[in-house]
Amino acid sequence: MKIKGDRKVGQNAGKEVYILAIETSCDETAASVVKNGREVLSNIIISQIDLHAGYGGVVPEIASRKHIEKINQVTEEALSQAGMTLRDMTAVAVTYGPGLVGPLLVGTSFAKAASFAAGKPLVGVHHISGHISANYIEYPDLEPPFVCLVASGGHSHLVAVKDYGDYEIMGRTRDDAAGEAFDKVARAIGLGYPGGPKIDRLAREGNPEAIFFPRAKVAQNEYDFSFSGLKSAVLNYLNACQMKGEEISKADVAASFQKAVVDVLVEHSLRGAEAYGYGKFAIAGGVASNSSLREAFAAACEEKKIRFYHPSPVYCTDNAAMIGAAAYYEYLKGVRHGLDLNAVPNLKLGAAEGGSHF
Repeated sequence: MKIKGDRKVGQNAGKEVYILAIETSCDETAASVVKNGREVLSNIIISQIDLHAGYGGVVPEIASRKHIEKINQVTEEALSQAGMTLRDMTAVAVTYGPGLVGPLLVGTSFAKAASFAAGKPLVGVHHISGHISANYIEYPDLEPPFVCLVASGGHSHLVAVKDYGDYEIMGRTRDDAAGEAFDKVARAIGLGYPGGPKIDRLAREGNPEAIFFPRAKVAQNEYDFSFSGLKSAVLNYLNACQMKGEEISKADVAASFQKAVVDVLVEHSLRGAEAYGYGKFAIAGGVASNSSLREAFAAACEEKKIRFYHPSPVYCTDNAAMIGAAAYYEYLKGVRHGLDLNAVPNLKLGAAEGGSHF
């Protein structure tokens, strides 16, 4: 079934659709009320970044416990800010994969309980589909088809969005995700966690041409990414400097590393966008908030006459509003999940993630 824009079809024609969305796939506890897939009535996020910073990354057991402590609070705040109750919702949506299994279980369990208590339909959402759908929130005119780069700490996917919820993976990382590489390099030069924002800030003080780091190409698929070699090159450079007693400019390392990542993401993504001929390109995920990446894509898309879409940073990091946006189109297609919905930490995009259609 084709769904265009905010047009509702079938039994939902003429009805407003309000979705309470829950997101707990990693270390943000989030809840949101979204109207008709594009209007955010509330978007509450409690981050655990400070809690995990001392460990150099997210500790799943700690994240799970914090989700349990905070999930009721964020849900009540989301409903209150929207001026609505659970009974006013059309459906309850939740991220059920991919992600960390413990945090995912907290969210799915809570959403199933809310759905059962209120007698509302339950819609499970793929986390990456949520990131892609974040673009719908800020661009009311954006409709498929388009190409989207999803880049975060756990994912680097180049996706052809053929229709709402209809995805073809054009390319993906063969090893480290882009955000994972940022975190590892940041740790190596002593910036700490989370690495992405810290490298972005420090890179502004450095020279991106100071050090040449490799740009990997994958022979089997020109749209695939690989960042482990780049990460190793940075570590080798740092070790060589230390062995020789040479001073290391952290700003130059950060800027040069960041440019290498940006060059690869832009080159591969725009090549794919041109090949598919959609004329529209979007970015999503935590790395999409990187200032250099946004500037590079804006310039490249302008040069190639491709329309460029990019969510605000608040919708790039994990949030529940994007889950509500994705769930709206799943709901219109008749996707419903039962109380047997389970967390799927390695859920594949486009795998038709179960549920009933009616």
